[in-house]
This record gives sequence, C-alpha cells and structure tokens, in this order.
Amino acid sequence: MYDALIFTPDEVDLTRSPLRGGIAEPTYVLGAFNPGLTRLPNGNLLLMVRVAEALSEPVSDGAVRAIRWTPAGYVLDRHRLDGVDATDPRFFVLRGASNRLLGLTSLSWLLPVELSPDGTQVLATHYGKAIEPAASYQSYGIEDPRISRVGDTWYMTTCSVSPERHCTTLYSSTNGIDYQLQGIVLDHQNKDMVLFEGLVGGRFTALTRPLGENYFAYPADSPWAGGPSINLATSPDALHWRPLPSPGISARKGSPGAMKVGGGSQPILTDAGWLLIYHGVEQRDAVGVYRSFWALLDRDDPGRILRLEDETPLLEANPALTAPIAHQMYLPTPVVFTTGLVDGGDRYIVASGEADLACRITHVPKSLFA
Repeated sequence: MYDALIFTPDEVDLTRSPLRGGIAEPTYVLGAFNPGLTRLPNGNLLLMVRVAEALSEPVSDGAVRAIRWTPAGYVLDRHRLDGVDATDPRFFVLRGASNRLLGLTSLSWLLPVELSPDGTQVLATHYGKAIEPAASYQSYGIEDPRISRVGDTWYMTTCSVSPERHCTTLYSSTNGIDYQLQGIVLDHQNKDMVLFEGLVGGRFTALTRPLGENYFAYPADSPWAGGPSINLATSPDALHWRPLPSPGISARKGSPGAMKVGGGSQPILTDAGWLLIYHGVEQRDAVGVYRSFWALLDRDDPGRILRLEDETPLLEANPALTAPIAHQMYLPTPVVFTTGLVDGGDRYIVASGEADLACRITHVPKSLFA
C-alpha cells in the first residue's frame, strides 16, 4: 500500500510567496499541510495545500509580531511579550482580555500542487494560481481547504481568519484549478465545512461543525460524550445554508476520538451510500492526538448513519514518514488530519495533513470499507 509524504515545507519556494508583497523580514514554512484533494479534467490530481508561513524571528524588542493582510499589502502587528501566553506553538493568547483573544504565529495561504493520476508524483506547482487573502475577513489567513466537485463545478470551502470573525468561505471553479471567491457562507467558528460530492434530493448538502464556549451534557447512560460534533446542512445554491435537525456524528464514549470529532474528506457516493473519512481527537497535552475514522451515510437521508467505524482508526500518524523532517516538527502529540478522498479504481486515494507539517497520500484498498 502506498503511504508517503508527497509535499513538505522544503518544497515551497518562498521567493514566490504572496507575502513578498509587503514582508521584507525572513520567513519560513511552519507547515505545508491539510490539503484539499480533487481530480482534474485531465485525469491528474490536484492538492490545494495550506502553506502556513511564519516569521523566522517572531520576537523582536520585547514584542511578538503577527502577520496581517491589508488591501495595501502585508504588515506586522506587535504584541508585548509579557502580555501573551505562547504555550501552543500555533498561536498565542492575549492575557488580561475580557474574552479569549488569539494571535497567530503564521499566516496561511493556499498553493495548488498538481499530482499524477495515482497521487504518487508531483507534476507541477502552480504559484501563479496561489490563493491569498482578498478581504478584511481573511486578514489573518486562509486555512484548511476542502474541495468537492458537484456537476461541472468545483466548490472549495476554507476557514477565513480575522479579528472580525472566524468564518467559512466558499470558492468555486469551472476547471478545478482556478478558483474565485464567492464570499462568506457560514459565520463564526463553524469549522470543517465539507460539501458532499453530489446533490441529495436536488439540494447541496454539507458537513459542518459549529464551535462554541458551552456544550450540554448527555444523560449519564448515553453512549455519546458531548462536545464538538459533525452536523449537517442543506442549501439550494451552495451559498445559503440551513442546518438539518438530525444530530450527525457525535463523539462516543470509549472511542479514541472521544474528545471531539470533525469533518475530514468530502463525502463521496458509493453503491453502499455516502462514504466519508473524519477526524476524532483523544485528549492529551495541549493539542490532542488526531486520528482518522470513517462512516457510511444513507444516500437519500444522510442524517441516517449506516455504519460508524470509530474504534479502530483508518489512519494514524506515522512517525516513520516524518523522520527525515523531524527537526521541523513542533507539535507534541501525533496528528493526522484527513482532508480529501478520490476514487482510484480498486483503491481510494486519501490526502491528509501529517503532524500539521506536510501532505500525506495514502492508498487504501476498497476492501477495507466492505
């Protein structure tokens, strides 16, 4: 079974980064990871890679600096070092604020990388088609793309980050590689939105995962753990969304993903129903252990779960893959975060982010889903 890192931070040419439009200070790639995956009209695969670019020296003169996009170019914001908590390497928290306020240690933009039809070779890196912030609600970056083809249109959801809101944004394409921003489709912190790759009853359907400060307890004898979960929503046009009342997929007590679950790959239609790979998190340290599980949903009623495999992970982090770039790792716990799924004949081709650092391609025999 093919299982390898296909794209790593060292393969990003930062001389062609969008951040060169304003940031003169040296930067490095904190991670090139969590890629959307789709098949192009020419049969090749496309990875839409999240590139998290960070300052080589983020701390200067007693302050930590954060990168921010503006219509006039990129700028650096300063926050006093004695006024932040930088326990997590991915962000810092401002102390003394009435609400929990975060600053990012990197700014993310999206890089299209074209692969061979089986996903085992990089054929081209399309810097000229890179996607960078273009609106005030994206001033701290664009994260975690997911791509679904519905009819003759490719739809890509992303998380857009700014002081204004942490929202879900939609891009569309007529060829799978050139994307246009359609705007905000879900508001604050509704993460991991993934469109089904096809209509259900003539309507668009999507996985969503609204986040909040409070969650409510299930009864003590319930099998569910509560907390962040995968919900469902429908839309007539992919722009206006209405949540479905069915509960979707929740974290289950006793599962390795009992801390929280969230969407991963785009659901694809099989003879047995809608197949999707999602992530579950086990609580450990500040980040947690991320693993990939899978589920099968009814083709006509996706709120009906036909099969839920949340005990034995489909994918786990593989330290052997990241050993050659171990010096670049910054997370304390194992993380694999699946973000794309395409049909590869007798197998599925699965794209994941490995360790929030690199892009991983795995060939999974279809027999594993029988």
